[in-house]
This record gives sequence, structure tokens and C-alpha cells, in this order.
Amino acid sequence: MATDPAYVAEQTGKLLDAFMTSGRLEEHLPQARLTTITRAMGALVTFEGIVRDHDGGQRVANLEYTAHPTADDEIKRVAQEVVAKHPNVRLWTAHRTGPIPIGEAAFLVLAAAAHRGDAFAACSELADRVKAEVPIWKEQKLAEGHTQWVGLD
Repeated sequence: MATDPAYVAEQTGKLLDAFMTSGRLEEHLPQARLTTITRAMGALVTFEGIVRDHDGGQRVANLEYTAHPTADDEIKRVAQEVVAKHPNVRLWTAHRTGPIPIGEAAFLVLAAAAHRGDAFAACSELADRVKAEVPIWKEQKLAEGHTQWVGLD
């Protein structure tokens, strides 16, 4: 029966995928949604980190993300730890590397749960922890010609 807690529990506490890629993340989004949502999930929270054209009051012309070779393992580790802390969710995440045009996604997190509170909490924690713990650096080329590295400190 759909209201049985065991029915929901067997579908949650799962990391569906966590990876680094140089490809466009937008192409992964439809499949990520299909695998994250089940009939028992009443909430889907999606975070899309989009490349913007400004930072710290300066115009950004373009940017590129560089990742340490361990980044793929690290994003998986962090995501698995978040699932362990939030066992009522299903998680999917990916972070892009390489040059990314303004307006395209650099980072995606999808969190599904039976209730919105669980999904919001897991999505927020995963986004914060990936930014803090996974060795990814952003090189921004500013419109005035300077280059700025973000995430090195």
C-alpha cells in the first residue's frame, strides 16, 4: 500500500548518481528527473547553478571550472554522506568542468522525498558541501581583461 512507511523507505536513502563531467548538464536533467522521482515522492527540489555574467560587482566575460583528479570520487563521497544524514531522500548531482558559457548550468542537485522539508534540507546541504569540500576551482575572465580565480582560498 502506498501509505505504508516501508513502501517509501525502500525508495529513499539512495544516491542515484554523483559525477563530474565536461559535457552540458542540461542534457542530463530530463533523465535525472525521471530517476529521482517515484510515485512515493511528493517533493522534488532542484538546484541549478547557472553561470552568470557578473561577480563581486564586476562583469564576467567567461569562465572555466578546473577540478582535481579526485573530484569525481569526492563528489560521490559527499553525496553519499548527505544521503546517510538524510535517509528520507533520493539524490542526484553533477558538476561541470571546462569552459562554460554564460547562462548554462555548472552545477545541478536534485533531491526527492515524500515531503518537501526533507528534500529542501538535503538539496541545500549537498549544494553547500560540494562547494566547500570538492576540489573544484573557478577561473573567471573579467570583461576588463583581468583573470580571477575563485575557490582557491
